[in-house]
Amino acid sequence: MGFKMRGFTLMELVIVMAIIAIIAGIAFPAYTSYVTQARRTDGQVTLLDLAARMDRFFTQNNTYVGATLANVGMPVVTPEGFYNMAITAQGATNYTIQAAPVGSQATDDTECATLTYNDLGAKGITGSGTVASCW
Repeated sequence: MGFKMRGFTLMELVIVMAIIAIIAGIAFPAYTSYVTQARRTDGQVTLLDLAARMDRFFTQNNTYVGATLANVGMPVVTPEGFYNMAITAQGATNYTIQAAPVGSQATDDTECATLTYNDLGAKGITGSGTVASCW
């Protein structure tokens, strides 16, 4: 009436660890890509908000000249803190604004990098990707 001890063999443990490593190797890059894309929304939404504020400034002043982030009521950093906002060019009837990534977003999002937008509604990027995939 002996009890037979059962357990896992070393080979079984190695196989399980290999399976976990393969799954993690696939899942982690997909997760980080998803997080980067989700953070990009912070810059896109804030950039479009700034464009609306620039248009309001134009309606009130009949020019974009003199518009600053402060006087249109826009903070320099986006609400989630992943982008810095800037008005990079402005004239009487035109402007260009940008959202430049900061921190981990700057190192993780090389595909899109800095997002740009102008008075004509043209969207742009400075990264290696395409405007269609980044916007």
